[in-house]
Amino acid sequence: MPIDVGEKIPELNLSRMTSDGPETISTEQLFKNKKVALFGVPGAFTPTCSMKHLPGFIKHAKDIKSKGIDSIACISVNDVFVMGAWGLDQGSGTHVLMIADGSANFAIATGLETDLTERGMGMRCKRFLMIVDNQIVQSIDIDDPGKFEVTSVEKMLGKL
Repeated sequence: MPIDVGEKIPELNLSRMTSDGPETISTEQLFKNKKVALFGVPGAFTPTCSMKHLPGFIKHAKDIKSKGIDSIACISVNDVFVMGAWGLDQGSGTHVLMIADGSANFAIATGLETDLTERGMGMRCKRFLMIVDNQIVQSIDIDDPGKFEVTSVEKMLGKL
């Protein structure tokens, strides 16, 4: 069962790439005393994620932050090097934090995992979008497998 509105984000460590190399970031660091738009994608460099999902959040980062969001983060079950390279390729810069959930710990702890082994991708996270305020989920939308309908930046901006 996926994490739901009113529930606290589980405490665990993730990682992100910095100019000095990989860095551990805890969910507490990511969410405490902040309002965060967190979206999850099944995989870095995959077509929908690279052509629609991530680019929308980069393009509209200023609009999102003008509506009271402190930070925007993208999470995927990829290693920190892949997430770092994808962020560079997409120009995420300071607009979107690229968070690696390399072992799917976050995906599993939040019930947002999906098994794509038959497609050669192993365990991944579902395509989702949540607003987290001071570690508490305020809203969550999850796309059906293979869909990109309810987790777009445009849908989120319409709700903020």
